[in-house]
Amino acid sequence: GRLFVRGGEAEETQIFIDGIRVFTPYTPTTNNTPTRGRYSPFLFDGITFSTGGYSAEYGQALSSVLLLNTIDEPDQDKTDIGLMTVGGTLGNTQKWEKSSISVNGSYINLAPYNAIFPNRNDWIKPFQSFSGEAVYRKKVESGLIKLYTAYDNTNFELIQEDINNPDGVRIKLKNNNLYFNGSYQGVLSDTWNVFGGLSYTRGNNDLNITDMRIEDKLSAYHAKLKFKKRFSNRFKLYFGAEYLATNFDETFSDLNINTEPYGYHENITSAFIESDIFLSKNLAFKAGLRSEYNEIFESFNLSPRLSLAYKTSKSSQLSLAYGTFYQNPLSGVLKFSQELKAQNTKHYILNYQFNADRKIFRAEAYYKDYSNLVKYDTDFAQIDSNYSSNGYGFAKGIDLFWRDSKSFRNFDYWVSYSLLDTERDYRNYPTASQPNFANTHNLSLVGKYWVEDWRSQVGFSYTFASGRTYTNPNEIGFLNEKTKSFNSLSINWAYLISPQKILYASINNVLGFTNINGYQYANTPDSNGFYDRRALKPATDQFFFVGFFWTISEDKKSNQLDKL
Repeated sequence: GRLFVRGGEAEETQIFIDGIRVFTPYTPTTNNTPTRGRYSPFLFDGITFSTGGYSAEYGQALSSVLLLNTIDEPDQDKTDIGLMTVGGTLGNTQKWEKSSISVNGSYINLAPYNAIFPNRNDWIKPFQSFSGEAVYRKKVESGLIKLYTAYDNTNFELIQEDINNPDGVRIKLKNNNLYFNGSYQGVLSDTWNVFGGLSYTRGNNDLNITDMRIEDKLSAYHAKLKFKKRFSNRFKLYFGAEYLATNFDETFSDLNINTEPYGYHENITSAFIESDIFLSKNLAFKAGLRSEYNEIFESFNLSPRLSLAYKTSKSSQLSLAYGTFYQNPLSGVLKFSQELKAQNTKHYILNYQFNADRKIFRAEAYYKDYSNLVKYDTDFAQIDSNYSSNGYGFAKGIDLFWRDSKSFRNFDYWVSYSLLDTERDYRNYPTASQPNFANTHNLSLVGKYWVEDWRSQVGFSYTFASGRTYTNPNEIGFLNEKTKSFNSLSINWAYLISPQKILYASINNVLGFTNINGYQYANTPDSNGFYDRRALKPATDQFFFVGFFWTISEDKKSNQLDKL
């Protein structure tokens, strides 16, 4: 459910809605259970995913940024209805001459599904969530105002198997999250544009693990002001400033410890400037500089960013990119210690891209150099750990991508492959090693085929990933072995009952591969000095999904097929 990019942890990718930071993009979950994104794709019309070397406008992301843009102006009034084996969705859009509003609600409850298809978890209260979103847009004389808000509530309770606890581990979680985003984009003159935005996040977690209780509260703000000046078609300048504030408070209690409060308050002030310069029809470059003052560390950092693109033909280009990126340690560390530094990485990227006649080929080689990563001397980050910023690491590799929607009639397919070589010495690692969230080879093959006679779109996706590292205490070394490779073939079928009514079904891992994410070992050896273990498998090997999606609109043609 999260994005691990080029040897980076999931938290190294930041998500922005309309250019404004999203602090809690995913619902909380427990070990070995997928997480879910909070925001509905139906409210967005543009997604930009940068895997490195991104603009100086964006900070506090070591590996990548995902930019989501809400729809500026819907084309018509419409209602979207979804009935699924795991819940339901309802969305409505109303459009007027100079304004519009879109709302979307979703209810997910896995209890009926788990009753039919039991999984490896012993559910006391299966996963349940309610979420709602709304976007309001208003055209004014010189620009567009957008107001976006989202709220969701999640709760579940289960008993998970644990090799060190015969009765299992009981986990109960309740979470609610509120996100607000407001922005204005306008024209000041023929050559000046302005953008301003503000977001607020409030998240509450109430987590019980056996006899322990952890309550945390997050409040976060992001404010940004940006200007664009067009001097000519060959030279454009962007500059602006932003402010991020985070307040995180947590309390821990169990049967043996009185309530223990801790947390942190973080303030970051940033300014950035960037230019687009076209030296000729075929040669252009982007140069930028980002500055950040980190109040929690009382430190000031400069981040230069540079990219160069050369058009090698009408349909292809070659580009180079370099950048320095900073990100503060995660809340799981900062809540215990603030005597640290901002983590740092440098990106070096070489890219070739061909795009013509509904075919795309992209090849990219990269190198990332990490420094100031967090180290500690206990099994997990805890209040009595000794912390430092002496960690380091690297990631290097090649990404390949090919998409073709032209060669075969009614068939669109794409193939992606990545080769990754990475090591880190951070956290409690005794030596630099390949972390267990990264694997060397990843392959994905996706296809969609439209069958006219059946009024159907059939699709498939195949995923292969080489094994992940883990530590076997029965052998010498750290992260000394790898799991077997991951394989999954999934199929789906969307049937158009009518132009606006779709019956959709899918099966994940249709061949029933038994995939292993890692192993949990006993804390103590048996009488022969051998550490027993259990395999960490997904909660279920397969997942079945059936949904009915109905769109009601003025043109009698719009549907949700492109989202399926």
